[in-house]
Amino acid sequence: MTRRFHVRTFGCQMNEHDSERLAGLLVAEGMEPTDDVEAADVVVLNTCCIRENADNKLYGHLGHLKALKERRPGLQIAVGGCLAQKDRERVLERAGHVDVVFGTHNLARAPALLDQARDGQPVVEILEEHVADPAVLPAQRASGHSAWVTIQLGCDNACTFCIVPIVRGSEVSRRLGDVVREVEQLAADGVSEVTLLGQNVNSYGRDLGAGQYRPRFADLLRAIDAVDGMRRIRFTSPHPKDLRPETIAAMAECDAVCEQLHLPLQAGSDRTLARMHRGYTAARYLTRLDAARQSIPDLAVTTDLIVGFPGETDADFEATLAVVDTAAFDAAYTFVYSPRPGTPAAEMTDQLVPAAVTRDRMRRLTDVVERHALARNQARIGRVEEILVDGPSKRDPTRLSGRTRQGKLVHTPTQDHLAPGDYTRVRVTDAAPHWLAGQLVAHIPVAAG
Repeated sequence: MTRRFHVRTFGCQMNEHDSERLAGLLVAEGMEPTDDVEAADVVVLNTCCIRENADNKLYGHLGHLKALKERRPGLQIAVGGCLAQKDRERVLERAGHVDVVFGTHNLARAPALLDQARDGQPVVEILEEHVADPAVLPAQRASGHSAWVTIQLGCDNACTFCIVPIVRGSEVSRRLGDVVREVEQLAADGVSEVTLLGQNVNSYGRDLGAGQYRPRFADLLRAIDAVDGMRRIRFTSPHPKDLRPETIAAMAECDAVCEQLHLPLQAGSDRTLARMHRGYTAARYLTRLDAARQSIPDLAVTTDLIVGFPGETDADFEATLAVVDTAAFDAAYTFVYSPRPGTPAAEMTDQLVPAAVTRDRMRRLTDVVERHALARNQARIGRVEEILVDGPSKRDPTRLSGRTRQGKLVHTPTQDHLAPGDYTRVRVTDAAPHWLAGQLVAHIPVAAG
C-alpha cells in the first residue's frame, strides 16, 4: 500500500517553503500527502525556534503523537528545521518516540533518513552547512498561483536576540540567473505571484562576484520584473540598515513589484536598538521609511516589534510608542521578548522586564498599532482594488478571500465564475484593522496571466 505523510509547519515563510520541499521529496518517493494525521504513516514536524513558545508547541505536539504511535507502532515521526538544528540529540532525550531528527542544512536527506530508521533505531543527522541547494529540490506547493522563491540562505547579521545565524548558517546568495530561471519556470506553470525569501534580502548578492559584476537586490527585482506572466513580486524580509536608494527606485519602477514593504523596526529606542545590534537609529529608520513612501505611491508598510527586551525602561518603551505612532504602520507583528539560548541577549538575565510590565506595554503598543491600521484601511473605503483570489474565506465559506497588491486581505461574496488564481476588482465597502470587505465590480474584471 502507498504510504501517506503529513507535514506540520511551525514558524516563518522560510519554514513553509521548506515544508513544500519536504512534501515534494516525499511525493517523489511515491508517498501521498494527507491532512489527517491519524491516517499518516509518516509525520514530519518542521520546526521554528525564534521564540520559546515555538519550543513549547513542538514538544506539546510530540506528546500527542506519542499516544498515536503507541496505537500504531509503525508510525514514523521526524523532527526537522530550526529547533532540530538547535536542540539536536535533546529532541530524543525529551521525546524518545521520535524516529528521525534532521536540521536545516540536510532537508534533502529526509527521505533517506526515514528509510534508514525503518529498522527501529532512531537517526539523528545535523550538518553545519548545506549539502545541496534546497532550491533545486522538488516542491509540493499549497497554491497553484502563488509561490515562494528562495534567493538567499542564512544571515550575517548579529542581532543579539536572534538565533537565525546559529541555526541557518552564514549568508549565501543564489546566482541571479538561477533565481530568474526558477521564476520563469513557475510562470510557465501558471504561477503569477512570487514572494522572494531571504533573512536579509537587501544584502542579496553581497557574496556574489565583485565590483560592477556583483548583482544587487535591485538588479534581481528588475530581472524578475521582466519575466513574462509574472504579475506580482513580493519579498521578505529586508533589513532597515541595508534599504538602499537603488532598491527603492527598483520598487517604484518595476510594474510587478507590489506596493508593499515589510520593514522590521523591533524597537524605537536608540539605546535598545544599540543593545540589539540593529545598526540604525530611530531617526535613520524613519528617514528611510519616508524615502520609500515618497517614491512609491500607495505603499503599505508593515513591521516587527519586540516588547520587553532586557533592560527596556519606561523611557525606552515610550520612545518605541512615539516612533510607531509617527510611522503609522498598516500592520505590525508584535512579540514579547523570548530569550533564546546561545544568543547574547539570553545572557542579560539580570535585566529582564517583569511579566506584568511587559503585558501592559504590549496592550498599549497594540492599541497604537491597531488605531493606525484601522485608519489606513478605512481610508480605502470607496476605492476599487485589484485582488488576487486565494479561495473561500477560512471563517465564512460564503465569502471569497483575496489580497490586494499591498497585501491587504479582502473579503467579497462568493462568485461562481471566480477561482483561486483569478484576478478581479472589488470596491471596498467596509474595513477593520486586519481586513477589508467589498463588492465585486462586475464589468471590469482583470484577466489572469
